[in-house]
Amino acid sequence: MPKASKTTASDSVEIEGYEGHFENFEGGYTVGFETYTADADMTPLFAGLPDDRCQCAHWGYVIKGKVTFKTASGDETFVTGDAYYVGPGHTPVLYAGTEVVEFSPTVELQNTLEVVEKNMAAAG
Repeated sequence: MPKASKTTASDSVEIEGYEGHFENFEGGYTVGFETYTADADMTPLFAGLPDDRCQCAHWGYVIKGKVTFKTASGDETFVTGDAYYVGPGHTPVLYAGTEVVEFSPTVELQNTLEVVEKNMAAAG
């Protein structure tokens, strides 16, 4: 059976305020081990997607800290010990000191990240 951890994940991203380690599993899901080291409202990075919101569902667990997801129906914050599901149509707000493990459909995640990365590059 495949497995992954923060230290064995095959793909890693480290930018100011964020560290992510990712592994794509057979069956079409990606696990992400994410750490947020700065507060950030990520809404501007989703510009260009339908409704300017993330189009990927996520199932996650907050190891420590908190994360908020803004949706058309309101905001929801998840804190240490919470397992969560957030469907397509959201934008995240990150808080320093937070660690999460998140599972997402690989294709939808990759399609969303293409737009996020373009917006990051345009922002400098």
